[in-house]
Amino acid sequence: MNDLLLLATLLDGPKHGYALKARAGLITGQPNLHNNLVYPLLRRFVANGWVTQRQSPGERGQTRQVYSLTPSGRAAIVERLRGFTEKESQSASAFHLRVGLFEILDPADRRQILAGRVAHLEARLHRFLHLQSQTNLGSYGREVVRYLCEQLRAELAWIKRLERLSRRKTQRRVRGTGRKSR
Repeated sequence: MNDLLLLATLLDGPKHGYALKARAGLITGQPNLHNNLVYPLLRRFVANGWVTQRQSPGERGQTRQVYSLTPSGRAAIVERLRGFTEKESQSASAFHLRVGLFEILDPADRRQILAGRVAHLEARLHRFLHLQSQTNLGSYGREVVRYLCEQLRAELAWIKRLERLSRRKTQRRVRGTGRKSR
C-alpha cells in the first residue's frame, strides 16, 4: 500500500523525495516514510514509466531530484485503486486511502469499493452480535463487543453518507455535461 500512497502524493504536482516522504507521513499520521522504502519505490516507478525524474536546484545550493507523475502513472493508480479485493476490504487503511482518492475514480468503481467494505463490516457486525447473544462475555467483554459494534455501525453510517455524496457529485456532473447517467 505504500507504493500506492507514494504514487498518489504526486497527483497534485511534482515533488522532490523529501517532500514525498513528508506528505506520505502526514497522510498516514506517521513519521516520514523511511528512505529505504521511498527511494527504491521511486526507482521502480521511474523504470515502469509511471514517474519521471529531473534534477532541480535546492534551496541551499544542492541538487534535488524532482519526481512527476506520468499519464501511465495516473492510470496505474486508478488500476490499483480499482483492485479492491476482499482482503483489502478488511483493512481500514486500504479503504480510507481509496476513499481519499475517490475523485479520480468513476462512480461504478466507487460503488464497488463501498460495497466491498460494507460486506466486510456487516459480516463482522453479525459475528459480534452472534458472539454477544451466545456467549457469557462478562461485563468488560460485553463492553468491548458493544464498543466494537458501535464502531462498525458508525462506519456503515459514514459509508451511507459517502454513497449520497457520490450520487450528488455524479448527478451534478451529468447535469453539467447534458449526458445521461450510467
